[in-house]
Amino acid sequence: MPDASILFVGLLLFLLVWTTWTLTRLRRLEGRLDRAWNALDTQLQRRADLVEELAGYYPGAVGEERAARLAAAAAEARTPLAGDREQAENALGRHLRELPDDLPGLPASLKTDLDGTSIRLALARRFFNDAVRDTRSLREARLSRVLHLHGSQPLPRYFDIDDRLDVAVGVRQSGS
Repeated sequence: MPDASILFVGLLLFLLVWTTWTLTRLRRLEGRLDRAWNALDTQLQRRADLVEELAGYYPGAVGEERAARLAAAAAEARTPLAGDREQAENALGRHLRELPDDLPGLPASLKTDLDGTSIRLALARRFFNDAVRDTRSLREARLSRVLHLHGSQPLPRYFDIDDRLDVAVGVRQSGS
């Protein structure tokens, strides 16, 4: 039976190497997830800042009523009262998309900042969701679940908001 013991030791060694590699990969993915969330949160906060600036300093450009709605949506996105940040961010994005392309009295630099932030926000969300997908995929693998490699940590959640770049403020694709 020496052949069976060699096979068993080989299988055990393979399992040990695979487990070590998987745990290392999970730690790296968790770090990637944290960095991606920080980048996404930074862009969400930046967009809320710009919308508050737009509503606070240029209400004449967007209209008093719309400025009040924008300010309320930005405040809700920062600290959602209902606890659903995705819903609050979607509402803010919807208000931004309702703005006309040409706003007289709005500085070009603010419009450029809003446009750039919309693009960076969409990219940051996609990077975050890619990190979530990769982490979930590895943690949901059969052997990872059997060995309970993730401990008691909950699975990361996707951040799903409507960031349609083709209809974001000032961003138009040809043919739209």
